[in-house]
Amino acid sequence: MAESQESRGQIADARFNNAVHDKVVFEEEENSSHRRKSSLVPAEAAALARQHETTACFIHSLLEDPRRRGNVAGYLAKPSSSTADEDDIAKEIRSANAHSRFLTKKQLAEMAWGVRELSKHLGGIRLRLHVHMVFILTKAYDESLIQNAREITQWLLSKDRDASFVVYVEKTLENNTKFDAHSILTENPSSEGRLRYWTDDMCVGNRLTFDFVITLGGDGTVLYASWLFQRIVPPVLSFALGSLGFLTKFDYSKFPQTLSTAFKEGVTVSLRLRFEGTVMRSRKTSGGDEKRDLVEELVGEEKDDHTTHQPDGSYVILNDIVVDRGPSPTMSSTELFGDDEHFTSVQADGICVATPTGSTAYNLAAGGSLCHPENPVILVTAICAHTLSFRPIILPDTIVLRVGVPYDARTSAWASFDGRERVELHPGDYVTISASRYPFANVLPQGRRSEDWISSIRRTLQWNSRQRQKSFKEWTEEGEEGAE
Repeated sequence: MAESQESRGQIADARFNNAVHDKVVFEEEENSSHRRKSSLVPAEAAALARQHETTACFIHSLLEDPRRRGNVAGYLAKPSSSTADEDDIAKEIRSANAHSRFLTKKQLAEMAWGVRELSKHLGGIRLRLHVHMVFILTKAYDESLIQNAREITQWLLSKDRDASFVVYVEKTLENNTKFDAHSILTENPSSEGRLRYWTDDMCVGNRLTFDFVITLGGDGTVLYASWLFQRIVPPVLSFALGSLGFLTKFDYSKFPQTLSTAFKEGVTVSLRLRFEGTVMRSRKTSGGDEKRDLVEELVGEEKDDHTTHQPDGSYVILNDIVVDRGPSPTMSSTELFGDDEHFTSVQADGICVATPTGSTAYNLAAGGSLCHPENPVILVTAICAHTLSFRPIILPDTIVLRVGVPYDARTSAWASFDGRERVELHPGDYVTISASRYPFANVLPQGRRSEDWISSIRRTLQWNSRQRQKSFKEWTEEGEEGAE
């Protein structure tokens, strides 16, 4: 995070210029003779790929090289009262040579394990971050939240701060009369050039690495932050100004104290699991009008033929991926796969694949289980299944799920990614869902970790709230005689 803006831009350019495609292999060895057609991605799909590169973000740099993980653990294995200096660990990390690789089943499991171990270690220390560029995210159409954003911006740009922060707010606020950027600069001339404006392209393209993200709003605003940063997510500190508050942990009325403590003493970070979903489109085969079977193509033996599917968009999500019937008046028909196995055919309004964070969202409404966000699992829940026996299931995060529309389906299905991007799936298309190597870095209040989630579901969902059962008043003969 301490690199110059120029070096950050060079890193961002390298990510795209050197990107290579990935494939998912379900065997332990890459040279195995049993391979899956759908896992083979043509070379022209490089833009949709994921590459292991050195990152400017300290938290995510800890995931770059598993050989260094032991050394990192040495730095991190400290009591909760200790503080890890970013430079000490970052120097050790940068010396590792990152390299591109294909994602095998074994490597996917190692990656998921590494994220869990890192999250466990980070929960016991405070990270002292070198914050220079601060990203502020709020609802640009909410009058009260615009005023809140203005207050925090003024505080960060004040000459009373120990550091000269560069503050980025949404581009739409530049000419907003409520935000009044002109008066901020007029009242504080020293802030000239330090109030800047971000656009979606700056976040999605990773052209610039922000050091710290502040959200003002509810859980939806936090989800928007996750959506904007499709790969590397800076630490996100969320002030509770919304309706529920599963992800918003800080009281806005205390923001000067909260931010001062975070910048001077460090922060405690929890890494929340995110999913990566890729839309795979069916390709025409040399067989022409030959009847095709999606199950055979995804889990059958490899044949001497060109690949059956090609990627058409990839998204990283924090809550859930939903495949449903969309505008169709009839229920959808989908096939569910896990690794190299066909799990089941689903006749329902849809199917919800949720992260532990998303267990309290659509998954909950569909009858799925509540799940603590630190659990390394994938939650699968049918939406209004046309059967009495489809129960929600919980799978390990090392499984690669695929939800597809069979070739003989009556209608198309629609895939929704965190409720933002919505894509039509035609017969033969499917979505691949797996754990992302870019978790969501969520800043937590000091001393509150596991118990914080329990208190949040009690507060927001009234979990297990009922009137206490009355005790018996035991009857005795002596008591009856005394009453007489």
